[in-house]
Amino acid sequence: MTSTPTGERVLAPDLARGFALLLVALAHTASIFLGNTPGVDQTPEGLERPYFVVLFVLVHACALPLFGMMLGYGMVQFADRQEALGQSWPRTRGILLRRHAWLLVFGAVDGVLFFSGDVLGAYGVVGMVFALLLLRRGKGFYRLPVLYLGFGVCYLAVLMYLVLTGNSGSAPVPSIEDASSLAPTYGDAVRERLVEWPMTTAVLLSSILFVWVGAWAAKKRVLEEPNRKLLLFGLFGGFGVAIAGALPMGLFAGDHVGFDEETAGLVKLMYEGAGLFGAIGYISLFGLIGMAVGRKRRGVLVTAISALGQRTLSAYLFQSVAWLILAPPFMLGLGGSTFVAAACGLGVWLLTVVVAYVMQRRAYRGPAEILVRKLAYRR
Repeated sequence: MTSTPTGERVLAPDLARGFALLLVALAHTASIFLGNTPGVDQTPEGLERPYFVVLFVLVHACALPLFGMMLGYGMVQFADRQEALGQSWPRTRGILLRRHAWLLVFGAVDGVLFFSGDVLGAYGVVGMVFALLLLRRGKGFYRLPVLYLGFGVCYLAVLMYLVLTGNSGSAPVPSIEDASSLAPTYGDAVRERLVEWPMTTAVLLSSILFVWVGAWAAKKRVLEEPNRKLLLFGLFGGFGVAIAGALPMGLFAGDHVGFDEETAGLVKLMYEGAGLFGAIGYISLFGLIGMAVGRKRRGVLVTAISALGQRTLSAYLFQSVAWLILAPPFMLGLGGSTFVAAACGLGVWLLTVVVAYVMQRRAYRGPAEILVRKLAYRR
């Protein structure tokens, strides 16, 4: 079996994966550098106030669903391609199971040694479950995510009503202290991560719903055979719901509004639920960009971001190593500042974009992708 040649790859999924790494970088640095999840300063000042609005509305809640949707999309793409090549389903399923089992191992190493907010472990478990139980179901089964999205809109509408009829106040923005990011030594940080990573992984198992929505989109071939009207509906509808649902949390984090403790909890739930719709907006956006670019000559920026999207695993693991070097007090100790966190997140992402572009020009694949492929294919 061979990987899809670069010239035959659909542009939009790679662009979405490459851009998702920027969202992940900004979200993770906010958490690691500020020492709490989701990453907020309880007393923002100056430009921090509008920045937190943007961060919570367009980044924090969208990063995980976007990654999850692209995982589901990629699994369907892989299974369909293997079927077209004449490979049997048991053989394809075995490759998927081994790949995601090793993803769990990579996640455990990353989660304990580098960053307890790692998502690879959870995606490894979710990928195995999806390959075993859900991937080969019939078309009717794949209509269920549409019902889930409809339920999500109703859920957000109810929360919106409760928030609008709630009470103002001076409760703090809901957050959880990230003990491993604040640990004074590396040994202390590892001990904290031994507890934090399994808990984070268990919570992230719910992302199977995002994977399911992404698999539905792949079954509909929304990026391979794009429909402009559908993508425009996803763009404006997705971002419309996401902004409406996450804006109260963004204004709250930016200290533009205040809520009592009960209403603050509802605001947090609403923002978390809105993230999936933001991810749909982003995927629709890159689908439209893919339509506009098509097969014509692609610019350096599009080529570089799509190259990064083809090396997502390597770039994601590199980010974790970078955060360990940059943020903790026992390393460079750059933590504590909102804009230092943002600059580091953006800077590391740009570095990976440049490296991915150079690797693409020289026909080098990502080292983590090569390793996982060898392990999954038993070569």
